[in-house]
Amino acid sequence: MPLKPLDRRTLLRASGVAIGLPVLDAMLPARVRAADAKAVAPRRVVLVGRPLGMYAPFFFPEKPGKDYEPSRYLKILKPHRDEFTVFSGVSHRYPAGHFAEVGLFTGVHPDNIRPNEIRNGISLDQEIAAHVGGQTRFPSLVLGGGDAAWNRRGVRVPAQSRATQVFKQLFVRGTPDEEAREMRRIRDGQSILDGVRSQVATLNTKLGEADRVRLDQYLASVREAEQRLQQDEKWVKTPKPEVKPAAPVQEFGGPQLLQRSRQWFELVQLALRTDSTRVVSLHLGSQERPEIEGVTLPHHDASHHGQEPTKLEQLALIEEAELRVFGEFLDKMKESREGGDTLLGRTAVVYASNLGNSSSHDNTNLPVLLAGGGFKHAGHVAFDRKNNTLLSNLYVRVLHQTGIEAKAFGASTGVVTEV
Repeated sequence: MPLKPLDRRTLLRASGVAIGLPVLDAMLPARVRAADAKAVAPRRVVLVGRPLGMYAPFFFPEKPGKDYEPSRYLKILKPHRDEFTVFSGVSHRYPAGHFAEVGLFTGVHPDNIRPNEIRNGISLDQEIAAHVGGQTRFPSLVLGGGDAAWNRRGVRVPAQSRATQVFKQLFVRGTPDEEAREMRRIRDGQSILDGVRSQVATLNTKLGEADRVRLDQYLASVREAEQRLQQDEKWVKTPKPEVKPAAPVQEFGGPQLLQRSRQWFELVQLALRTDSTRVVSLHLGSQERPEIEGVTLPHHDASHHGQEPTKLEQLALIEEAELRVFGEFLDKMKESREGGDTLLGRTAVVYASNLGNSSSHDNTNLPVLLAGGGFKHAGHVAFDRKNNTLLSNLYVRVLHQTGIEAKAFGASTGVVTEV
């Protein structure tokens, strides 16, 4: 006997908890499950902004095309080689300076992004949210901090900088007392899943084998997110190292860069899997000394290397570690299946920085990587590094892939057709 279709908005409920479910085959009409489920699964977009760039010689391959020799950094992402494209020779052509971070995902004309005079436009995430945001609980999520998300009036959209608040929005819904109690339970090492285990057991009897595997993977991800919140709580309570006036600069900061990035990526994929939102902007900036063996410098200091070999090697260790965390995110997105495809296959992930060379604050030749999203990935697309192609042209292509037939975006002069 065929299983009865499951309502798309099914929730696992307990006092103070309402857990959305990932998109399961059982939620699709029988005629869709039997035909092309992939065609009805929603498309999504994740924008990841990194304010300190990537060291270009270690990031960009030398050869264009699909058969490029991976650079030092891209070797880390080799398992996903066919699922991303790296672009060189792209930028917004802004003058040098950290201030250009505000234009990373808006791509407005350089005349609008100048020191002490910012006249910004809408960012890519908010443009997409304006079209698809009404279909989900949250039109978009702006996470991590930074100044990368802007509305149509050119007003900055505030970011959520506390992962605990985002987790609470996704899973903890009740009275203030119930919410406070559930968050205390998580901090004490208990799980919000404890209260819904019997519901999960009942639900499993209504699911096919593939859906049961997806549900198990999803609940494991919820538990991992809880554990990262517990670790975050531990670091909040842990005093930072005391810095004496004569102490060297490497004593500054705390060991949370990679931990925080993993935490954010975990929440991003949970939000997407539950279709709580289809648009996410994530800022991963940090100037701290990260928890990486062999690194004694703060991230910011290492990025301003002045070509000093010692600093360059420490910067490489930091950026390699960051790319490993990003690779873990791609792994989990690929492991999650939805409507005959993977979550990565349905999600365009833009990983980019506003700085091409952080040591000189140069904003040309930006490190840009586009992953997933159902694009025809082309390996390494190499544009002119002296006369850069506008990054906004790629953003127009992302809009088209999301089903938005835009003629232009920001200061675009066309559309990237290589992917």
